[in-house]
Amino acid sequence: MRIVSLLASATEMIYELGCLDQLVGRSHECDFPPQVRSLPVVSKVQIDTEGSSAQIDEQIKQLAHASSAAENAALKALSIYAIDVDQLQALRPDIIFTQTQCEVCAVSERDVMQAVQQLTGLRPRIISLSPYRLSDVWNDVLRVGQALGNLRQAERLVNGYKKRLEQVHNATSSFGTRPRVAVLEWLDPLMGAGNWTPELVAFAGGEHIFGEIGLHSPWLSWEELRQADPDILVLSPCGFAIERTMIDLPLLQKHPLWQSLQAVQVGRVYAIDGNQYLNRSGPRLVESTELLARVMWGEKLAMEVDAQGWRQII
Repeated sequence: MRIVSLLASATEMIYELGCLDQLVGRSHECDFPPQVRSLPVVSKVQIDTEGSSAQIDEQIKQLAHASSAAENAALKALSIYAIDVDQLQALRPDIIFTQTQCEVCAVSERDVMQAVQQLTGLRPRIISLSPYRLSDVWNDVLRVGQALGNLRQAERLVNGYKKRLEQVHNATSSFGTRPRVAVLEWLDPLMGAGNWTPELVAFAGGEHIFGEIGLHSPWLSWEELRQADPDILVLSPCGFAIERTMIDLPLLQKHPLWQSLQAVQVGRVYAIDGNQYLNRSGPRLVESTELLARVMWGEKLAMEVDAQGWRQII
C-alpha cells in the first residue's frame, strides 16, 4: 500500500501503527518522526510565515476574503496551501490522508479533491480526519488503523492513550485547588484555545478558561484577558515552535495591560511547543497533557516530560 499524508497528526498515527514503511509522501508540516523528513513533500504554504503573528493573520484573512468574494471556481479554490499535483501523480498513492477540521491547520479535503481531479488514471482513497475533541482524535486513530488493516493495534494504542491520561488526572487530583489556566493559541490578535485543549487542561488538573470543548478557538480582547486574570498563562501559538513563539513575545510584553496580569506578576507564564504538541491532533496530545501538568504543578508531578517541549518565560 502506498500512503500520502497531508496531515502531521495522521503521519504520527501511521508511525504509531507501525506502517511508516508504506508512507511515500508527506505534507510540508509532517516532521515527526524525524525520518519522514526525507520523504517527498507534496504541499507548500502560500503565505509568508516569516512575518509577525499579526502579518500572518492578515494574510490568512485576505486569502479567506478573496476566496469568499470570488465569483469563478478558480478563485474560489484559493487556499493557504497548494498541492504539488505532479509530485502527487508521480507517487501514485493508494490512500491519501487529509482533514476537514481547519483549512488554516493543514491541507483541506477540498484542495485534495481538486488536485486529484486534475490527475488522470489515479483513484486513491481519500480519508479525511475531522477532530474537534479528544474522542474524535481517538476515533481518527481507529479509522486510520482500519484503513491500514491494523485495527487491533489501533485499539490497543487508544486504550493506552486513555490510560495515560487517567494516570495524569489521578496524579494531579490530590494536589489541591485547580489553577485557572489560559492557553493562547495566537498572540496578535489574541486567541484562546478551544477544541480538545480544555480537556487536556482538565486532565492535567487545571480549570481552563477561554475556549470550549469541541468548538473552534475564540478570538480575545486584551480587556477580556485582563478581567479573567488567569493564574497561569500558557503561550502555544498554532504551528510555532518555542523559539518562534519567543520572537513574538515582545508583542505581549509591550502591551500596557501585560504587567497587570497576575500570571506575569507571580512568574507563571510558560511557552509550550504549539507545533509539536498542543495544536497537533494526534497521539502526542497525551504528552501535551503531561507538559501542561508539569507547567501547573512543577516538581509535584513525578513524571518525565520533554524538557525541550516547554519553557518558563517569567
